[in-house]
Amino acid sequence: MSIDNLEEERDSLLDEIESLEEKCDTLPICEEDDGCEKCETYKKIEDLSTKVEEIENKIENKIESLMPEPEVED
Repeated sequence: MSIDNLEEERDSLLDEIESLEEKCDTLPICEEDDGCEKCETYKKIEDLSTKVEEIENKIENKIESLMPEPEVED
């Protein structure tokens, strides 16, 4: 998968997270002290955040693989 595709996928996931966070703010369960622990929407946000992190690692690895190795001087 190309870097551009990975970035698009990451951006799409970030948009989805933002939408879910907005929804979270309006849920009655979120007003409870331990609401996040019981909230399915919050669990989805956590899962998506993990996926975003994995994609960002892939992007970083791809960028590093494209960079030439530094020459070592004796």
